[in-house]
Amino acid sequence: MGIPVRKSPSRAVRVLSARERQEGGLKMLLAAVLFLPALALSAQAAPAVFVEANPSTVRAGDEFSLRASCDDNLKAATVTADPIGSVPVEPEFGFLTATVKVPTGQRAGDYRLTLRCPDGKTASTTLHVLARVEPSRGPATGGGGTAPDGTARLLIGGGLTALTAAAALAVMSARRRQAGR
Repeated sequence: MGIPVRKSPSRAVRVLSARERQEGGLKMLLAAVLFLPALALSAQAAPAVFVEANPSTVRAGDEFSLRASCDDNLKAATVTADPIGSVPVEPEFGFLTATVKVPTGQRAGDYRLTLRCPDGKTASTTLHVLARVEPSRGPATGGGGTAPDGTARLLIGGGLTALTAAAALAVMSARRRQAGR
């Protein structure tokens, strides 16, 4: 007795002739010759020239970061705009970067940031500047029990008086129970 062997259903297999194999190889070679140069060209496409402000919306007096890219990120470029003037962006980690502060008195509005690369290419983005508004006082959110004025002392004194009265009643109640036994 042996181990039963299960046979798989037979499949029809077509054997290619030498001519068909040769034609298939020629088709593959033709496809490679036609499409590989297109892939090589797309891989050599010029890097994007761009400029970004992060965050793109700031209050007057706040700082924001610039990140830019030119064809050659090994050379410094310049970003210009009304609120910041002309700022050099220096190579760092494969990009051109800088940190800039919007002047405190700058008017609110949208300003165009323009990158000028050493090779003459440009890119731009928009910086949104908001007016700097400081609140004159804190929000009215409650009774102000912890505020430093006379009411805090009154509340603390009233709470201590109530605790003392409760303790005195507890002591008197315990004495009466013991006396009644």
